[in-house]
Amino acid sequence: MTTDSPRWITSSYSNNGGACIEWAPEHARRVGEVLVRDSKNPGGPVLTLTPQAFAGLVQFAKERG
Repeated sequence: MTTDSPRWITSSYSNNGGACIEWAPEHARRVGEVLVRDSKNPGGPVLTLTPQAFAGLVQFAKERG
């Protein structure tokens, strides 16, 4: 287990004036779980998703985009 803070990046699909999500790809590669948070509230809650659930979320966003 690591105590390092994840490095967050904004989704490449987030260009809609601030309604963005961020995710931590390095954490996902290292640990195998995908962390997602609201970019407007970086100190707020973090969702922990399986890679499959994250892929579903991305597909959903693409279809609604």
